[in-house]
Amino acid sequence: MSFGDPNNPYGQQPPQGQPGHPQQAPQGVPPQYGYPQQPPQGAVPQYGYPQQTPPPYGAYPAPGMPAPGMPGSGMPPLAHWGLRVGAYLLDLLIILGPMYALIGIGAAVATDESTEAIAGILSLLGMLYTLGMAIFQLYKEGTTGQSIGKKIVGISLHRETDGSTIGFGMAFVRKLAHFLDGAACYIGYLWPLWDEKKQTFADKVCSTVVIKVNSNG
Repeated sequence: MSFGDPNNPYGQQPPQGQPGHPQQAPQGVPPQYGYPQQPPQGAVPQYGYPQQTPPPYGAYPAPGMPAPGMPGSGMPPLAHWGLRVGAYLLDLLIILGPMYALIGIGAAVATDESTEAIAGILSLLGMLYTLGMAIFQLYKEGTTGQSIGKKIVGISLHRETDGSTIGFGMAFVRKLAHFLDGAACYIGYLWPLWDEKKQTFADKVCSTVVIKVNSNG
């Protein structure tokens, strides 16, 4: 004596599709009625594990992704200590060199009272140049990430959190924060030699990183 379906005499429910083996919709039933569609022929099936791809530089990193400049982030590598020192020395030369040159010329020509006035004017021009160039360098570093020296060696300053530039105001604050780098026998300036993120103390306080923007160095 049979009940129901002769092919299923014990009244058992048919087995549901196993994970990774979606059940095909019966012929003539649209796929939106609870039956997953089969992937096109030749396509690699997805099993609910979306791949993590690095965000473009300047975008906030996705959850679980490394911070900008860190290994595996897909973003430019961090600048090593030698490049940072080179950029600093170049900026120092650009800011202070012309001032000392003008002061030296003034001292050389100051042989009497009339030439002493010329020497004073040259010294004043030199100091005004230094002040103006220092402000210009901070503006460029804050708005573009690169002072003149950083641009020459191929490095750039950015926020650690999202890779954006830090702006003129924060560039000025970071410059003041370099006091911390020199407070303890200048150890803060050497900190990038062994730090994982190659940051000085000022970088850590201001949450900034310095990255390489080309293959130089």
